[in-house]
Amino acid sequence: MSKAAYTPLEVYKILPQSNCGKCRLPSCLAFAAAIVAGSKQLQECPDLDPTTAAGFSARYRQPGLKEENQAEFLDRLQAKMALVDLAAVAPLIGATVKGESIVINSLGKDFVLDRRGRMTSECHIIPWVLAPLLSCITHQSHAEISGSWISFREIPGGIEWQGLFSSRCEEPLRRLADANPELLTDLIGLFMGKSIAWYEADIALILHPLPKVPLLICYQGPEGDLHSKLTILFDASCSTNLHIKSIYTLCSGLVQMFAKISEHHR
Repeated sequence: MSKAAYTPLEVYKILPQSNCGKCRLPSCLAFAAAIVAGSKQLQECPDLDPTTAAGFSARYRQPGLKEENQAEFLDRLQAKMALVDLAAVAPLIGATVKGESIVINSLGKDFVLDRRGRMTSECHIIPWVLAPLLSCITHQSHAEISGSWISFREIPGGIEWQGLFSSRCEEPLRRLADANPELLTDLIGLFMGKSIAWYEADIALILHPLPKVPLLICYQGPEGDLHSKLTILFDASCSTNLHIKSIYTLCSGLVQMFAKISEHHR
């Protein structure tokens, strides 16, 4: 008989539930979600009894990384483009219509998408931005920016993706900010960002990777024995405007782009 895929709650039940932080995640529940997402392994918990871990693994199979289905996800989004009423959708997502194409601004740059979901731009084409742009255009609902900020795990479906988001978005960006103190400030000028005051943050900036999907990056540098901390927050309306998979793709793509920019700071 084949093994069943497990859920974050099933993993959490066998963990010590001490929230010790030895796995470099904030809680045992976050660690459980990371295991299900594929970014962590059971044996990475130093306090978990090996016999318990082995018995659990024998009963369940680990799901593959959700990113493996990205190509199929993109194909579905491109197929939906032919059905979209561009004139009706454009004002709802902060875009404009040009002939049979729709123009959306991302981080200060215009991207043009045609009826077949093909993307062009006057600037260098950024591959990872295509899926979030298509997802925004074809999403079944749209909302105005609320002005309220929430964490990734508070987004519907976010807990399931939290492990990947922590390990491939927030943590890499924190390390980049540690190594390049001026990087986050430079992003404000490079991508038409806005600096704001935020509680317990040395630097807080708002970026608009999509017109109606802003994100807030909050960074607090290391001090004494305290490690640095970086959190990415989202407008509470984000799940109304974008699929959770595309929210993750958008952030992971941004971090990869920021990493390339940081190379010029060295």
